[in-house]
Amino acid sequence: MNAVMGTQDRVTLYYREGSSDKVYQVAIEPADKLFVVNFAYGRRGLALSTGTKTSSPVDYDAARKIFIKLVDQKKAKGYTEGEDGTPYQHTDKQSSGILPQLLNHIEETEAERLLRDDDYCAQEKFDGRHILVRKQAAQIEGINKKGLVVGLPEPLFRVIDHYGSDVILDGESVGDTYHAFDLLVLEGVDIRAWPYRERLAGLMNLLSGVQQTVIRFVDTAFTTQQKRTLLDRLRRDRKEGIVFKRLDAPYTAGRPNTGAFQGQNHTVTQ
Repeated sequence: MNAVMGTQDRVTLYYREGSSDKVYQVAIEPADKLFVVNFAYGRRGLALSTGTKTSSPVDYDAARKIFIKLVDQKKAKGYTEGEDGTPYQHTDKQSSGILPQLLNHIEETEAERLLRDDDYCAQEKFDGRHILVRKQAAQIEGINKKGLVVGLPEPLFRVIDHYGSDVILDGESVGDTYHAFDLLVLEGVDIRAWPYRERLAGLMNLLSGVQQTVIRFVDTAFTTQQKRTLLDRLRRDRKEGIVFKRLDAPYTAGRPNTGAFQGQNHTVTQ
């Protein structure tokens, strides 16, 4: 079959959200009298890694099907043809139906009190993008702090795709690493009413054996000494802050009223 190569056979896609700023290029290219589908990907402005989706040349119709499928897969993960790289998977920025739990700022005096309170644990506050990760009925999507559906970094998408049942994770995305600190749905069961200590245990079990370079369980300090050691380290390393969470609290969406500790998260920045 003879075919005329055109602009529709080559596309550059972009993804930008938080510290991620990536490019993905796909092209149908001639190979003797047949065609191959090649791709290149990487961080914008740097040298790109390359590969092919065709182990051997195919006719144009077959190459076109491979090309379209690959482009559709990347767009489903949040890539767009616009250079601003909007992460939304839907042009209308559709609502997910879920709002994440947000943080209130607290002062040093309150942080000092919570260090001594055994009802609260403590974790590092990461300087990234707060996002829920939802797998539901084989569909995988991110949910931002406004409750809108957004794209996910490709490595995270691939890891979540391996889960055999529905889950919803809560965490902070920093580059291609997802720091998980809460669990809303486990094996298709909504566990938001569970105490945080039980959700935390479920999250730990869920992430056992998962690639720690992609999804990392957030280290948690429980005793006064552990919490104080964590705070000292975060200050020394000039980290973003510390988060205190009540261990018997359910998962409550949105930002709590000031001073409402039961069932809420609180942070103190450094």
